Amino acid sequence: MFLSDFLQAVGQHQFLQMALMAGLLASVPCGVVGSFVVIRRISYMAGAIAHTVLAGLGIVNYLQVVHDVTWLTPMMGAVTAALLAAFIVGLVSLKLKQREDTVIGAVWAMGMAIGIVFIHLTPGYGTDLMSYLFGNILMVTPADIKLILALDVVVLGTVALFHRQLLAICFDDEYARLRGVSVAPFHFLLLALTALTVVLLVSVVGIILVIALLTLPAAMANLFARNLWRLMGLAVVFCLLLTTGGLVISYGPDLPSGAVTILLTGSAFFVTALLRKGRGVV
Repeated sequence: MFLSDFLQAVGQHQFLQMALMAGLLASVPCGVVGSFVVIRRISYMAGAIAHTVLAGLGIVNYLQVVHDVTWLTPMMGAVTAALLAAFIVGLVSLKLKQREDTVIGAVWAMGMAIGIVFIHLTPGYGTDLMSYLFGNILMVTPADIKLILALDVVVLGTVALFHRQLLAICFDDEYARLRGVSVAPFHFLLLALTALTVVLLVSVVGIILVIALLTLPAAMANLFARNLWRLMGLAVVFCLLLTTGGLVISYGPDLPSGAVTILLTGSAFFVTALLRKGRGVV
């Protein structure tokens, strides 16, 4: 019943067509980059960057409202904060030899704190800021679609060129060095790809859904895959099925599509993990 009603609605409403297109295109970077995130075991990185985006958004919103700096945009603040967070994590973990998960936790907390401080300093309630943070896949625009499509091209092009180096650093830094891979540049490249994927999708699907789609489908795919290419392919397919399923299920009862997609993704992960016991690529 849900499916037939949904398919009928898709033919009548452009916003549903755009939402399905956004889900399809977002599945590519989430599945591909998410595969490296899972192999490298930096799932917390996605969460840290997503919440650090709050700092960039808060600062830009403050400058726009209080100091009338109109040339700055929320996207500029978000991208700057995300890339800065990725750079700090990479620099501290590589140069200072600190545990990456500890550094990620510190960046996560400080990013949120900075964002909250600037939101507090900004007069009024940042409605636009909140909608940007939590997103709504049903409200995507043609401009959003073009942005995600550009991200797809960047991610696929980068992985096609450097997949061997990225895979090598994901398993072990020493192993990568023995194979002649310069670890630091490709480590930063992976973190930058993760940052761009998170920040460009946050405005469309929201912080929590980005974290879920970047980690859980790839973790599920890892239970079935035995090599990188199959892992990425399955992760993209799982992403697409889960985002589409979330839209279908939420349409009938008029529930929040993002929340339903997260519940569906989390449930699918736990069921798969319980039924499919074994090791994949990692």
